[in-house]
Amino acid sequence: MVRIALIHALTHSIAPINGAFSRLWPDAARQHLLDDSLSADLAANGGTLDEPMHKRFTTLADYAVSSGAQAILFTCSAFGLCIERVAVQHAAIPVLKPNEAMIAEAVASGQQIGLIASFAPTLVSMPPEFPPHAQPLCELVADAMNALNVGDMASHDQQVVDAALRLKAQGAGVIALAQFSMARARDAVATATGLPVFTTPDSAVRLLKAKLS
Repeated sequence: MVRIALIHALTHSIAPINGAFSRLWPDAARQHLLDDSLSADLAANGGTLDEPMHKRFTTLADYAVSSGAQAILFTCSAFGLCIERVAVQHAAIPVLKPNEAMIAEAVASGQQIGLIASFAPTLVSMPPEFPPHAQPLCELVADAMNALNVGDMASHDQQVVDAALRLKAQGAGVIALAQFSMARARDAVATATGLPVFTTPDSAVRLLKAKLS
């Protein structure tokens, strides 16, 4: 059985990726590793990915590989440079950023992409991962993360929907939800906008399955 290590910076990311695997690749074994201080520490450090942060990612990845993981998926979207270093160090296995599969699918649509994030550093690290010809329109919904943290799911989803409608009005032809935790709002966004909606967990599982099956 294929064993996938899933490395999280937010507890909110666990349910969406479990849901994606259950729908798309139920036979894969999942190993969850959580350090829920990563995002808070990054924010406190002004969004800077310094050497101690790189070391933390290396330590998590080394543990995953030593535990038998045949691939690693990071679910924390603001740590791209740290993940790139891990991918070099563990080049023998697939190491995925949380958003790379979704970016590829969204870009392949050929439409103007509307990107919604609920964690501010994501909109610093993620847009440069899009090719120059497919730069996204961006919306930050920081209050949506706050709503999620206090269990107000309805407010979270509505704020994401409202952002998607603003992006559609600006010309977006597809919507991309940057955080794993935002995937829960996919159906509501699709219904409200009538646009295709890409989520990081579903896209990532599809890519991992293609690489390892």
